[in-house]
Amino acid sequence: MFNKNIKLVLAAAVVAWAVYLFTRNEILSGISLLLLAGMFVLLYFKNEIIVLAFLRLRKQDFEGAQKWLDKIKSPEAALVTKQQGYYNYLNGLMISQTNMTKAEKYFKKAIKLGLSMDQDLAMAKLNLAGIAMSKRRKREAQMLLTEAKKLDKHNMLTDQIRMMKQQMKRI
Repeated sequence: MFNKNIKLVLAAAVVAWAVYLFTRNEILSGISLLLLAGMFVLLYFKNEIIVLAFLRLRKQDFEGAQKWLDKIKSPEAALVTKQQGYYNYLNGLMISQTNMTKAEKYFKKAIKLGLSMDQDLAMAKLNLAGIAMSKRRKREAQMLLTEAKKLDKHNMLTDQIRMMKQQMKRI
């Protein structure tokens, strides 16, 4: 995994090389190099390690996803802001299985940095609401549940939100 700025420098160098090949009438080689430069730009915006961690998480392989996330040594240097949000979001999901206090920090940081999809943001707020409810902070949990419900436009979290509201009535 390269630093985020190195990916852009590599893309610029490959584009320069492609332009040079175009001037020498080597069109096919220039086009293939432009495609290669496009891959570097794509990897700048979609980090390969985070994508692989998401794929592991989709298979319910928490240990494998954590191994992929552990390969990112310094997220601030290697990831752009949204990717840092997803890095913290994924770490929060992993750690929420064992340590709620640490998971709360990761989810709050993920929300602060921003997540691209409303569904992911709703899931992070739902998890934060669960953590707040377990710590007897009912007002904060209620507010987070309301925000999660607004963000859940496809009604994928409706059952979880309803169950959490029922549990909140018992507190």
